[in-house]
Amino acid sequence: DELLNREYNFSTDKKLVVFAGSSSIRMWKDVQDYFPAYNIINNGFGGSHFSDLLYYYNQLILKPKPEILFIYEGDNDIAGDKNPGKIKRQAIKLYEKIRQDLPATEIIFISPKPSIARENLKKEYEKLNKRLKKYCARKENLEFADVWFPMLDENGNVFQDLFIEDGLHMNKKGYDLWAK
Repeated sequence: DELLNREYNFSTDKKLVVFAGSSSIRMWKDVQDYFPAYNIINNGFGGSHFSDLLYYYNQLILKPKPEILFIYEGDNDIAGDKNPGKIKRQAIKLYEKIRQDLPATEIIFISPKPSIARENLKKEYEKLNKRLKKYCARKENLEFADVWFPMLDENGNVFQDLFIEDGLHMNKKGYDLWAK
């Protein structure tokens, strides 16, 4: 409720950046510290899917009217047994909605990340990331931030030291890597 009824008042001399998506965003408590040249809003909420971001679109994306929008979804979608094709269709629907309402907003899809806890779903994550990356490459004002490969070692295994005890959510070292 607090997230949905939030009021936004920021200095107008800095661009407004919204981070939206699941708990990997919500738990990035110090995201503003990584990007001091911007006004940052963290609109992440735990357990969300692309469909949830579509549902709360007016409050979390349209209301703040970001100049730059980072979206992290797909992780829980895959874990929720949605297929990559369906997830991509929801991502496209979200992109088109944003493009219609906020045509100048720069949109960045953050790739679903690898994790210790969801290593058994690696192939599905790779399929989704490949599809999202390809789609982003064809669209204007839509970028793909690949956090998948930087979180893997030279053998393709996820770095173990990027996560808190649950093996799913990241620690400071994980967010340091994301910020780069």
